[in-house]
Amino acid sequence: MLDKRRTTNILLLIIAIPLVFYLLKILSFIFIPLIFSMFIALLFLPLMRTLGRLKVPKFISIIIVLLLVGGGVWIGVELIQLSSRQILASDTQFFDKAELKLNNLKEYVTHNFGFEFEDDKNFLNQFLGSENIGSTVSFLRQFLTTLLMTTFFVVLWLAESINVQKLLNSTLLKQRYTSIKTFMKIEKDLIKFIKVKFLVSLLTGVFTGLMCVFFDVSFPIFWGLFAFTINFVQMVGSFISVILLSIFAFVEIEATSTLLFFVASITGVQVLFGAILEPIFMGKSFSINVIAVLVMLMFWGFLWGIPGLIMAIPITVFIKIILEQFPNTRVIASLLSGKQTAPEKL
Repeated sequence: MLDKRRTTNILLLIIAIPLVFYLLKILSFIFIPLIFSMFIALLFLPLMRTLGRLKVPKFISIIIVLLLVGGGVWIGVELIQLSSRQILASDTQFFDKAELKLNNLKEYVTHNFGFEFEDDKNFLNQFLGSENIGSTVSFLRQFLTTLLMTTFFVVLWLAESINVQKLLNSTLLKQRYTSIKTFMKIEKDLIKFIKVKFLVSLLTGVFTGLMCVFFDVSFPIFWGLFAFTINFVQMVGSFISVILLSIFAFVEIEATSTLLFFVASITGVQVLFGAILEPIFMGKSFSINVIAVLVMLMFWGFLWGIPGLIMAIPITVFIKIILEQFPNTRVIASLLSGKQTAPEKL
């Protein structure tokens, strides 16, 4: 009888897992802002508690948090506008030089690999043509919708209309003390991750922009902002930043030795902050297996695209902490973290 029940449970689990993934995929417009908002709310929960101890009404505390978040968004928008004005104000010399080098590259690729390109417009216009405007408008509409939904969910999290600790207590853990301890660990680890990732990404963006200024590469504000943003995608973001900026510098820098020094400099920035300082700031207790990172990046990137790539590691940390609470799943948690020892029992 027990064997039959166990077999039935396994079959139900096999059926339920694809169904859950399917729901996560088709309902991504809800889950993406929901998860994003949870991470934002967790980051400001210590501030909410401090304001609560100071007898500040909860609705005023929520307004303060929203103003802080809005201030951060405003700074980001101003930087984007500044970099856009910098690009628009530049003369056409760069684009003419880029067109020449890209046409040479096009001829090389066509001759050696057989790829064909349209001849009725120049190479750059194939990527910057007016037919792409519709997709840009659609992206902006989707972004604004996600932003509004994220703001709405942040208010619900901060107002405790959605309570993670109570949700864990009523669904997974079933014990109040265990759920409180688990929630405290989730909050502590995720806040640490978000703070360290933001600091490392900020330093990466600043020093990338400085390298552009030092080597006289155009649009340093744009490239610094791009390096800051893409660095939130664990591991993959660093490669994308270095590759794209190297291709851009290939157009601008004539001397091969200078180009090599520039590529080495921006690579060194990524290695210093991403591969050396970030693990030190995170600590050994926060380590996640490299293979697990790659698998989670591919999985959540497939489900949710760019937002999935950004949230892959925080979600992995959340899952790992939950798995640590059950004896039967601790081995999976240890595989995610790359450790062989079982975590301390709460």
